[in-house]
Amino acid sequence: MNKPSGQRLQASDFAMAIQEMGTFVDISVDDLMQLYQMAERHARMRDRENVLVEKLMAHPVITIQPGSTLADAAHLLVTNKISGLPVVDDNNKIIGMITEADFLRTLGVPTHQHGHSVWHTLENMFAQPVQVHDTNCLVSDLMTKDVITVLPEQTLHQVLDVMKQNQIKRIAVCDEAQHVVGMITRSDLVKVFFDRFNPVNTILKKG
Repeated sequence: MNKPSGQRLQASDFAMAIQEMGTFVDISVDDLMQLYQMAERHARMRDRENVLVEKLMAHPVITIQPGSTLADAAHLLVTNKISGLPVVDDNNKIIGMITEADFLRTLGVPTHQHGHSVWHTLENMFAQPVQVHDTNCLVSDLMTKDVITVLPEQTLHQVLDVMKQNQIKRIAVCDEAQHVVGMITRSDLVKVFFDRFNPVNTILKKG
């Protein structure tokens, strides 16, 4: 159904519409309104799930090379307030990912696990002395090499499935040649959820 711009349909509108049909309709006005509201909600959900990755991703992306030091990586994470860095080669092709969790493991701090809250992880961080196992480590020594990526033309629904199946919080967005073009994090998806409470859908109006 198409609503007149700036107007909200009321029960009397549905009653008049039923009368105008001039035929017997075995459905009440209340049922019709409820059906319309449910259909409208599903339509909004479908619109959001079909938003393309390229509309949501953060770009340009801060990356790092495998030969950089852990100090360089830590500096980028802290100064840019991010929790993960794609590791790229000289051609900007993704070859790994390094995250704050990788740093914590290097420092001997147990990272967040199933059954533990974030507060458990924070308590572990501050309760244990910091012990760097190898001060000469490079990004290549610490990075995760099996990187999950998505394409810019994939949808929000597909990204949710990938994150759930692989239990990850961030995904690098790459083109067909595996060049890094963006990044999607769990926080980006949370923003889409909260956007439904905003009468003006800023995400869907981009581009």
